[in-house]
Amino acid sequence: MLIKKPTDIRSSEITDKKLYFNSREFIQAATGTAAAAAAGVLGSEALLHAATPAPHGRKLDNVKKSPLSADERTNKWEEITTYNNYYEFGTDKDEPSMLARNFKPEPWTVTVEGECNNKAAWHLEDILKGQTLEERIYRHRCVEAWSMIIPWVGFPLADFIKKCDPTSKAKFVEFTTLYDPKQMPGVRSPVLRWPYVEGLRMDEAMHPLTILTVGLYGEVLPNQDGAPLRLAVPWKYGFKHIKSIVKIKFVEKQPLNTWQLQASNEYGFYANVNPTVDHPRWSQATERRIGEFLRRKTLMFNGYGDQVASLYAGMDLKRNY
Repeated sequence: MLIKKPTDIRSSEITDKKLYFNSREFIQAATGTAAAAAAGVLGSEALLHAATPAPHGRKLDNVKKSPLSADERTNKWEEITTYNNYYEFGTDKDEPSMLARNFKPEPWTVTVEGECNNKAAWHLEDILKGQTLEERIYRHRCVEAWSMIIPWVGFPLADFIKKCDPTSKAKFVEFTTLYDPKQMPGVRSPVLRWPYVEGLRMDEAMHPLTILTVGLYGEVLPNQDGAPLRLAVPWKYGFKHIKSIVKIKFVEKQPLNTWQLQASNEYGFYANVNPTVDHPRWSQATERRIGEFLRRKTLMFNGYGDQVASLYAGMDLKRNY
């Protein structure tokens, strides 16, 4: 199978498959041709068998509604768990739903290193101990110009950072994803440099909107969505939302994140959602919400400008993209 590298992918190919098949069905109804109908049935059946929604998992206890949630209709479980960017399980949007089924997210340990006083290997149960979990309905905007509204369940990253007790030298937080070729078939391909690495400036990491996510729709996080622990930073493009975190490191210098290493002219460190800064191969001025046909205007900072714009006062956001 030929796997396209990011530089080979045209913007015209970045299309929600469900919308694609819905449009085919619309054409079939309009034309009534037997050939088109047959093609549509075969295509829809292939998609149905390929992209299977995640099974529902264990309910999380005592989840509270967050006042920081967006007041918008959420995407369906089926959409959120069948349309994913997770290259460790394949580069196509439906591959994680197929190839992450046997991934084992328990037991789980996160190693804390670097400029902090409490270096340790934290079991996930200890990370969650004493935490109040909140359902946070966040806008999720990906750099390929598609978006969703997702009801994550998590807690502020700042709460965990305080437990780690970073020193005054800690200016950034670096995150690393699990690297396991036995469980993650995508890492057997050199499409990216593994393991996946991301980073935040300390004030971004400490912001109340930045959360460590452990659930979706009140249940434990599905494998294809980054189980058991992922990041959600709603004013940034999706590639910043690192999944299956196994290491958190406090560092003095700005880390080089994976996509920045892969193509620095396309993917910067900050990755703030910005409709005025286009990707070199497509516009960021509009987006397609998964489950909708028409495009909508992209909001600056993904609609969270009132909360986060002050973090970047005086910065050139076209240069610091």
